[in-house]
Amino acid sequence: MRLSLWLFSAIACAAADAGSPDTSDPARLARIRAAKMPSITEPVMHGTPEADAILAALEVFPPGYAVNQTITAWPVHPNSRAIVESVGATKPLRCNPDMAFVIVPPNQSHIAVSIGEYKAESDPGPYPVPANMPVEGWPAYYQREPNMSTLTLAEVQADKLKLGGDRHAIVVDPVNRMLYEFYQAQLTGNGWSATQASIFDLKKHPNRPKDWTSTDAAGLPLFPFIVRYDELQRGEIEHPARITVRRSRRAYVAPATHFASRLTDENLPRMGERFRLRPDFPLDGFTPAVRTILRGLQKYGAIVADNGIEWAISVTPDPRIPVLHEELRKVKGSDFEVVTAP
Repeated sequence: MRLSLWLFSAIACAAADAGSPDTSDPARLARIRAAKMPSITEPVMHGTPEADAILAALEVFPPGYAVNQTITAWPVHPNSRAIVESVGATKPLRCNPDMAFVIVPPNQSHIAVSIGEYKAESDPGPYPVPANMPVEGWPAYYQREPNMSTLTLAEVQADKLKLGGDRHAIVVDPVNRMLYEFYQAQLTGNGWSATQASIFDLKKHPNRPKDWTSTDAAGLPLFPFIVRYDELQRGEIEHPARITVRRSRRAYVAPATHFASRLTDENLPRMGERFRLRPDFPLDGFTPAVRTILRGLQKYGAIVADNGIEWAISVTPDPRIPVLHEELRKVKGSDFEVVTAP
C-alpha cells in the first residue's frame, strides 16, 4: 500500500510541475552553483561563519519545486480577503526563533532513533544524528530567557525542565544533499527518541505520500522555509517563509500533503496556502534585516505549515539575529493577500 501511495504522489507531483510555469530566479541558481562548498569533516552548528559558508553553496531542491518559485505574478485567490480575515486582519506579523539545525559531514555515522506515535508515516532510519544535534530553540531562545539561560545543550536535549512541546530537530547533509528532520526529539538514557522522522532528498522534488504528515503538520520539510542569518546578511531571502495560523481547514494544497484540522469552513486557510505581502507595502523605515524579510514575503511569500500563533514566521535561533518581534509587529494581517499558482 505504501508503494502505491508513493507512486501516486510522484505522478501527481510530476503532473503539477508540468502544468505550472517555472518562475524560479536564475540569478539565485547561478549564485549557488558558483559558490564552492567548503570541506566538512565534523558537525557544524548553525549560527557560525562556517555554517554560513556551507549554506551559501547548498542548493535546496530543484529550481522548479514550489520552494524555489517566485510568486510576484501569481493571481490573487478569489476568497483572499475572507481567508485573511479568518487568520486576523488586525493581528501583527511576528517571528519565532525556533528551528535550529546542525550540518553534518558526508560520512557522519548513522544511529537508531526510536520512533513513536507517527512511525507509520515516518521514513525509517538509521539517521546521521551527531552528538550535538540541537533541539528547537537552541541556543538563542534559551539564552534570552532568564530562567533557562544557564542550560547546556545536553540538558536541553534531555528536556531537563520537562518543557515538552514540538522539539523539532534538523540535520542537514549538504554534500549528499539530504535532510533529516525529527518531531518531539529527546535524548533519553536509551538514546534518541522522536514521535516522527522525515527524510528529504534535496536533489529531487519531494514525493511524500499524499495524506502523510512530516515533522510539520502540512507534511512539508522545515529547513527550506526558515529565515537564516546568512540570508539576512546577504540581503535576500530566496524561499517562502514558514508561517503558522491558529485555525486551518481540513484540506491541503500542493506542495503540502497533510491537513491538521476538523474544520471545513472555506474561509479558513488550507495547509500549504500561500500568502504574499502586498507588492505596494512600503518598506521605508524598517531596518535592513526586516526589509530583507519583507522583500522575501513579497517575492516568495509565506506558506502555511502548521497550527500555532497567527502570522508567525520561523527564524533560526541564531544569537547573531537581533530580536525582530516588535519591528515585525508593524506589519498586519491586512497587508497580506492569498495567491494561487497559475
